[in-house]
Amino acid sequence: MLQAIGLTSARHRGLPPAVDDLTFEAGSGCVTALLGAPGSGKTAALRLMLELDAGRGITYFRGRALHRVAHPAREVGVLLGDVPGHPVRTARGQLRMLCAAAGVPASRADELLDTVGLAGLGDQRIASLSHGMDRRLALACALLGDPHALILDEPTEGLAAREADWLHGVLRSHAARGGVVLYTTSDPKEAARSAGHVVSIDGGRLVADQDVADFARTRLRPRVAVRTPHAARLAAVVSREARAARRSVEVVTEASGSRLSVYGSTCAEIGDTAFRHGLPVHQLADEIGEVGDTRPVADRAAPGGVTPETSTDTTGTDGAGGQGAGADEAGARRAGAASAPRPAGCADGPELPPPIKRRPARGPLRPVRYELRRLFGVRTTTLIMAVALVASAGISLLLARDGRTPLPNVLAAWPSLLPLPPAALCAGLLGALSSGDEFRYPALAAGRGTVPRRLGLLLAKLAVSAGVALLLALLVVLASAMSLRLVYGGDLIRIPPNAMSLAVSWSGLTVGCAWAGLLAAGVFRVTAAGVAAVLAVPVLMVPLVQWMPKAPTARSMSGLPARLRDLAWLRWPHETDRWALAAMRVVAHPVGTALTLSLSVLICAYLFTSLRGRVRW
Repeated sequence: MLQAIGLTSARHRGLPPAVDDLTFEAGSGCVTALLGAPGSGKTAALRLMLELDAGRGITYFRGRALHRVAHPAREVGVLLGDVPGHPVRTARGQLRMLCAAAGVPASRADELLDTVGLAGLGDQRIASLSHGMDRRLALACALLGDPHALILDEPTEGLAAREADWLHGVLRSHAARGGVVLYTTSDPKEAARSAGHVVSIDGGRLVADQDVADFARTRLRPRVAVRTPHAARLAAVVSREARAARRSVEVVTEASGSRLSVYGSTCAEIGDTAFRHGLPVHQLADEIGEVGDTRPVADRAAPGGVTPETSTDTTGTDGAGGQGAGADEAGARRAGAASAPRPAGCADGPELPPPIKRRPARGPLRPVRYELRRLFGVRTTTLIMAVALVASAGISLLLARDGRTPLPNVLAAWPSLLPLPPAALCAGLLGALSSGDEFRYPALAAGRGTVPRRLGLLLAKLAVSAGVALLLALLVVLASAMSLRLVYGGDLIRIPPNAMSLAVSWSGLTVGCAWAGLLAAGVFRVTAAGVAAVLAVPVLMVPLVQWMPKAPTARSMSGLPARLRDLAWLRWPHETDRWALAAMRVVAHPVGTALTLSLSVLICAYLFTSLRGRVRW
């Protein structure tokens, strides 16, 4: 069962709240429709229930608030719009990436593609899917964790009738298995056809809380729509004949003054009456209409649209009285929800509902697997790596042609004209995309529009970006060596005596650029900021380091690894001294010093902007 108690949104600039003290229930095994006109507060109510917006109130999912559920994806599935995925990612790739985030096996993606009828479109890009197919994919994302409750905002908006019927069939099947289904709609007829329970709201306040049978009886009735230039005369005649025949007929004059809605009669009877009295009729049609005002009973005035000749019997049974019965039932349900047993730790009897805090999104349960699927789920990564390899091979051939460039620079494809080699630039671009795409396509926090700032996700991104940078650095060296061997022969390639130091320098440069791009894009929430941070290292930071005044005498750090070994509690092999010394030489280089300073500043900025509160894994 789902219980929403006292939902009230925050006021903005003195305006009334979009949701005002809304209380209702959505039972298990039943489809519940949240009905209201556009702007009535339906979406705002869902966002309060999901703790996406600040306000007051509380929502219990099987007796627990959402922030106390260990795995929300396994408790509630959400559909709040289109799929916020990368447009070039495939439907299957999107689901498999979210499987890693939800902690479910990747095979679940294929099962859901078959469930929602996309088994043959799994390799289609998200951008190429039609609106109906995109809505099916969004429903598959909501069902990914096999949740108990489904919350959907206007799921059939813009869909054809056939697609809408299919979607409602899936929702009914989920409810038949004991699940909770709550969806919003502005169409009363759709609510009557597809829901078992209807909650009507207007202006953010509860209007009626009814079973679908009561809703159809009191809010949806057959009527005859009449358009005539003599609406007042025809209304008086119809009402007078109905009283004479002791029939229950209600005549409602609409605001235009030329249209009538007649309840309790037929087109033939209205046509005969108009013909007998010589009244022209321009339109005469049977309709199913929504009856009554949608405002709360406490704020409703006398229905001015009803003519004085309206039958009192009809008014007492199906008109305002029917609406009042729905409101009375709404009040009873609301009181029952408010007095329902609450879990331990919840204060009883507060006049104001508890505040709703806009909590940070949860991170993926399997962050490394998620990051790998996110990175290699689009062709951009492969394309960037291919460009780096081709550009490096071509530049290395040009550098080796004159024979004056040192071999390490030739293998790294780093001419003096470029601020960074292509491998480092591409590694920085991949790192920037790692964070920038999370903000541009927020698959992990679609309702919040931001990437979850979790320590586990950050470490996973750092590890994966470092691994990709090292792989790219190795492939570039191998591609350059193979190109030189093919064009100029094998005599040009010789292993230098300081190969260890060069390998550490080359690895540190590519990994450092990848991390700089990742952290900068995470701080400024845009990919371009990450690329700018990578380019700022050789363009700004290196000249700044070289400009810094140097001391007239310098002390040597030779022997530092041995002194650290003596100071440390653990003993490491003597071979480690060579690696430590090589790393120190890399940091002492102007580029290494500039990169180290840049990473230090970016890490501090990331921690300050992202982890200002309690550090969460």
